[in-house]
Amino acid sequence: MTEYEEPVARGAIATDGEGPRPVFVVWELTLRCDQACGHCGSRAAKARPVELSTAQCFDVAKKLQALGAREVSLIGGEAYLRTDLEDIVAEITRLGMRASMQTGGRGVTQVMCQRLKAAGMQSFGVSVDGPAKVHDRLRGNLGSHAAARKALRYARRAGMITSANTQINMLTHDKLWETARELQQEGIQSWQVQLTGPMGRAADRPEWILDPWRVVDVIDTLSAIQLDAVERGVTDDFGVPFNIVANNNVGYYGPHEVVIRSRPGAREVMYTGCQAGIFVLGIESDGTVKGCPTLPTAPYAGGNLLETPLEELWASSERLRFSRDRSTDELWGHCATCYYADECRAGCSWTVHTTLGRRGNNPFCYHRVKQLQRMGIRERLVPVEKAPNQPYDFGRFELVEEAWP
Repeated sequence: MTEYEEPVARGAIATDGEGPRPVFVVWELTLRCDQACGHCGSRAAKARPVELSTAQCFDVAKKLQALGAREVSLIGGEAYLRTDLEDIVAEITRLGMRASMQTGGRGVTQVMCQRLKAAGMQSFGVSVDGPAKVHDRLRGNLGSHAAARKALRYARRAGMITSANTQINMLTHDKLWETARELQQEGIQSWQVQLTGPMGRAADRPEWILDPWRVVDVIDTLSAIQLDAVERGVTDDFGVPFNIVANNNVGYYGPHEVVIRSRPGAREVMYTGCQAGIFVLGIESDGTVKGCPTLPTAPYAGGNLLETPLEELWASSERLRFSRDRSTDELWGHCATCYYADECRAGCSWTVHTTLGRRGNNPFCYHRVKQLQRMGIRERLVPVEKAPNQPYDFGRFELVEEAWP
C-alpha cells in the first residue's frame, strides 16, 4: 500500500498563500463513452471530431505543471477508451503532479488497474448512483452497477486509493443510506455527492431534478451517515476514515455545514464560494478551457489552448476569471438579501446557470429553504425552455413559490 495523501479536491484546497492557480484540474480526454447515461451532462457518446493527440496532451501537462497544478483528474466520456491513457498518466506523474481518474467502470479490468497503478495513478473514482436497480436505470444498461463495484475492487487490489461519486436526484435521494453501506463495504476512502444538474441529457429529464426544498432532508441524511461512520470507525485499507465529500452544489450554511464539508479528524471547513477559475480548471478533449469542468460550454468556454497559450487564457480570459472578478452585484432574488451573500455568492455557478439561465440566485440551499419554511413558503421548478441537444447544454426553469404543506 502507498502512503496516504489526501487528494487536493477533498475539502479545502491548499494554496500556500499564493494567488489563483489551477491547483485541481479535471481533464476530459475524450467524449467517447461506452454508456449512454440518462443524466450525463456532456451527452458523452462519440469522440469529438478533433481531440488532442498524445503529443499535445504531453504539452498540456507541462503547461499545467508550470501553472502550479497539483492534481489532474482524468475523465471522459471514458478516459480508458484512449489507447494512450497510460502514457498520459505516466507523463503527469513524471512532472510531479498527482494523477487520478473518474469512470463509470463498465470496461474496467484488473489488468487495466494494475497497469494504471504502474504508470503512476494514485486514486481511482467510480460513479455509483445508488443500488443496482436505480443505478442501472440511470446508466441505461443492466449490469452497470455490478461492473462499477467490480471496478472499485480491481482498483483497490491494485493498491490505489478508491472513491465513489453519486448523483442525487429524484431517483436516488431516498436511497443514500443503502448506497453508503454498499460503498463502505467496498472500502472506499471518500464518497463525493452532488445534486444532478439539469445539463446535457439530465436537462431532458426535468422530472429527475431534485425539488429545491428536498435539499434539507438530503443534507440531514448525509450528515447522519457521516457521523455514523465516524462512530463505527469506518476506514479504508490505509486506515483513513470514511469521508463524505460535499460537492460544490450541496449546501449551504445549515447546521451540518462543517460535518459534510470537513474530513473527519482534520481542520473544520465551510463553504467559501465557487472556485472555478480560482483554484479549479476544466479542459475538454478538443482543447476548450473552462473555469470548472461542469460549467456549460457555450457561456463559459474561455478559449482553446490549441489557439491561445494556456497561461494566457488562465491569466486573461474573462470567462475563466469570472469567479475571481465577480462581486455581489450579480446576485438576485433571495440570494441578493442573504446573510451569507459576501461569502457564498449564490453557491455553485454551474447549477444555478443551467437551472435558471444565469448565475446569482440558488434555490438549492439549506439556509434558504429553512428561511422560507418559516414563512410557510417553498420553491419548485417549472421547465420553460428545452436544451438544444449539444454537449454540456442546458434549458431553463422558472421558480414558483407555493405554500409549504
